Amino acid sequence: MAVHVAVADIAETEELAAVAARTFPLACPPSSTPENVAAFIETNLSPARFADYLADPDRVILTAHDNGRIVGYAMLIRGIIHDADVQRAVRVRPTVELSKMYVLPGSHGAGVSAALMESALTHANDMAAKSVWLGVNQQNRRAQRFYAKHGFTISGTKTFRVGEHVENDYVMVRGL
Repeated sequence: MAVHVAVADIAETEELAAVAARTFPLACPPSSTPENVAAFIETNLSPARFADYLADPDRVILTAHDNGRIVGYAMLIRGIIHDADVQRAVRVRPTVELSKMYVLPGSHGAGVSAALMESALTHANDMAAKSVWLGVNQQNRRAQRFYAKHGFTISGTKTFRVGEHVENDYVMVRGL
């Protein structure tokens, strides 16, 4: 697989939303109902929301392409952390949140996630961050192992709303 990672373009909003709708449920724990997952996708991962994200100067969306199609994406957010739990967990600032990082199932194990992570860390550094943080569901052991392999450590916990349900996440941080 020849993976190419680039900053997303506004013309990719439909494809980004489609990839997001396919990949977000994979990271949800079994307790997440289809209704709550669908509500989250509708509210946060629609083409209109991706257009908003792309217009935000404090966000960078990276897309991983293989043979001209998006097989994964990541979103970085620069700015002040408003969540008190995250503020306690992230001590090195300025920081950037790795808000989303998902890869289509057919591309798992092909180096797409590693390429996205490498590009995300480079962009975070270019954004003058001293650290990068993320939230990962406490039941998502596979993702936790991946992030640990890339230098992230658990430094706290936070909650994350999926529809009407509140999930428990670890806050993982990596210095740059």
